[in-house]
Amino acid sequence: MLGGYGLRTVLRRAASADGSETVSDSSDLPDAATACWPSVDVVVAARDEEAVVTRLVERLSALRYPADRLSLCVVDDGSEDRTPDRLAVLQDRFPALRVIRRPRNAGGGKSGALNAALAQTQGEWLLILDADAQLAEDQLERLIPFASGGGWSAVQMRKAVNNAEDNWLTRVQAMEMAFDSQIQQGRLAGGGVAELRGNGQLLRRDLLEACGGFNEETVTDDLDLSFRLLLHEARIGILWNPPVQEEAVETLQALWKQRQRWAEGGLQRFLDYWPGLLSSRLTLAQRRDLASFFLLQYALPVVSWSDLITSVLSRTSPAYWPLSIVAFGVSGVAYWRGCRRASDGPDLPQPDLFNLLLGIAYLSHWFVVIPWVTLRMALRPKRLVWAKTSHRGQEEAVQA
Repeated sequence: MLGGYGLRTVLRRAASADGSETVSDSSDLPDAATACWPSVDVVVAARDEEAVVTRLVERLSALRYPADRLSLCVVDDGSEDRTPDRLAVLQDRFPALRVIRRPRNAGGGKSGALNAALAQTQGEWLLILDADAQLAEDQLERLIPFASGGGWSAVQMRKAVNNAEDNWLTRVQAMEMAFDSQIQQGRLAGGGVAELRGNGQLLRRDLLEACGGFNEETVTDDLDLSFRLLLHEARIGILWNPPVQEEAVETLQALWKQRQRWAEGGLQRFLDYWPGLLSSRLTLAQRRDLASFFLLQYALPVVSWSDLITSVLSRTSPAYWPLSIVAFGVSGVAYWRGCRRASDGPDLPQPDLFNLLLGIAYLSHWFVVIPWVTLRMALRPKRLVWAKTSHRGQEEAVQA
């Protein structure tokens, strides 16, 4: 049953998942000078981001959107490197740039920084970005009509890796991002649930405030907010093109650190909100989708290890591992479909046999991360450690 759910999800047509294809021809858009565009606040929480903050502000300042309806806000979250100096210079170059400064020990992690910006901005929409984000000049001209026309309460842009050619690890992460968006659109097409991914998420202010803002008691503000929006009957759409570009981590040590945080936050939200997730506030299709997703993402790795250990001790054949093989096979289909789609951002890796096998092998890291994090959460009290992902940036940005 789970294998069938996964296969149907990845094979569904993407167009039916979000109601329409994204606008691809700028001539179809209303004139930015005369159209009634909603106000948008672009918000970035930055801590020790000297390598990328200059590039970020330059790219965001080049966005095509009515100037009186667009604001750019960077929260300097207690940076101890040259980020404050870079931002001071950028404020001189771009007077419209607003900088909010928080002390290092202000608390709340990224959520606390975003809440500080939420309290000091007024836009109808908030576009939340990471400091390494890169957008096309027409990104907002295409994103806002998609959000408004589709009736979405929030939109997550597909994340595209801009350093995929650095090594095999960044290449498989580029495939993973396409894999993830393909699955999310398939979940939506089946009446299921889509989720925010932090970088490149567009949020309607009124619904965000109705949910209580960003949760400062979680290590993954995006995943937590996804469930709170869901319980407020808000709809999250997925935009394939244009994507938001970001850096993939380049070492296994950085990947392990990042994925532990993702796993902990992802599992914690199920523990925090399970009564609402099982209630009639969600449709039957949404509850079925969440149950299947939970079993495949969190239960499968834990049960697989228990099954393996039991089979070794009892000298019997594993009973549950065939399902793991089915899950890996479905993942290969998702890789293949996702990487064959057109990308307005960086080119996606070719889904040839070598890359598909490499990507499937790479996914096995979740079979280590999930059981380890589950065991740690079961034995130790809840702890809030916001592990920051470091960004290298481009050399010219570092020297700017």
